[in-house]
Amino acid sequence: MSKKTLIIGAGGVGNVVAFKCAMNNNTFGEITLASRTLSKCEAIAKHIKEKVGVKLHTMAVNADLVPELVTLIEKVQADIVINVALPYQDLTIMDACIQTGVNYLDTANYEHPDTAKFEYKDQWGRNALFKGSNIMGLLGSGFDPGVTNVFCAYAQKHYFDEIHSIDILDCNAGDHGYPFATNFNPEINLREVSAKGRYWEDGTWIETEPMAIKQVWDYPEIGPKDSYLLYHEEMESLVKHIKGLKRIRFFMTFGESYLTHMQCLENVGMLGIKEIEHKGIKIIPMEFLATLLPDPASLGPRTKGKTNIGIFAKGIKEGKEKTVYIYQVTDHEKCYAEVLSQGVSYTTGVPAMIGAKLILEGKWQGKGVFNIEEFDPDPFMDELMVQGLPWKIMKLEANENRRVD
Repeated sequence: MSKKTLIIGAGGVGNVVAFKCAMNNNTFGEITLASRTLSKCEAIAKHIKEKVGVKLHTMAVNADLVPELVTLIEKVQADIVINVALPYQDLTIMDACIQTGVNYLDTANYEHPDTAKFEYKDQWGRNALFKGSNIMGLLGSGFDPGVTNVFCAYAQKHYFDEIHSIDILDCNAGDHGYPFATNFNPEINLREVSAKGRYWEDGTWIETEPMAIKQVWDYPEIGPKDSYLLYHEEMESLVKHIKGLKRIRFFMTFGESYLTHMQCLENVGMLGIKEIEHKGIKIIPMEFLATLLPDPASLGPRTKGKTNIGIFAKGIKEGKEKTVYIYQVTDHEKCYAEVLSQGVSYTTGVPAMIGAKLILEGKWQGKGVFNIEEFDPDPFMDELMVQGLPWKIMKLEANENRRVD
């Protein structure tokens, strides 16, 4: 019997997921794309019909409302729900899947709209409900989180007895030509990079001021780039699942122009998430700023350059120190040629499709809520090679790295 797939979210990532599911139509079967704005779904469906020759169904839904979501899922008769809406909507979509008994997948963990904090607590807390509904929830099947978690699991399985330290390294060397823009949802992006940094060491979370820790990393196929320590959600699950881990950090590249713009916006209050009154109208500064910035989904045709995201892991194998660097390089222009999206959306959307594919094919199975590194990494790594995200690995000497001092 043909499967039925429901994708919720029609931004840049939703576009990539819809394209890649259509390209793997033998697995995903009848595909429905839904979001609050029906016209966005229809535009994506039109492009897919023209480029891939597969027809998608489109529907409107308010993902903040569980009853609307339940009605949608039941109407579609979905076998899986791929959530690429906003992280604020993770819980409502999960609850709708619980009510309807349908498998769930997302790419980013829950964030409360009124609190600049993202964590897995509320999603992990639904584990018993997912088990009770006899369904599976796969959390964080994007790139970071997502592919980086799988890289860690793959390194643990094949190269280490224990991994002692991991640095996750995220470089976007793309140029979209704007003085300032974000490559994914502006609210989520700016909250993330303006928050205090955190890393985990010897069983303790250590907090830093935003952008206080910097290293220059030599990224293959890109070169040396300033890389700043941030808190990122995959660390929260990896500290639970990687054996012997003593330290894990996350670094992301930013140019001076981006940091200067962000600092100015923060100084004048434009990154605020609390409601204020302006000439008798109540607004949230961050939401207003988002309306002024370019839509990330519009950056595809003008973005050039590459991304490089990977993990640098050190540990022990058979009593000897070992260092492994696993990474993936994506070209923005090639992504646009394939699916009409820039590389940041592509690197998130393709892994979402792969995670859903492995669930539908029965290669990853379970009842409850899981993080992606809890499953066998090998089939996922194999899919990356054939679905547009080929990865590379460097086996280095124990004291060797690519940091530029």
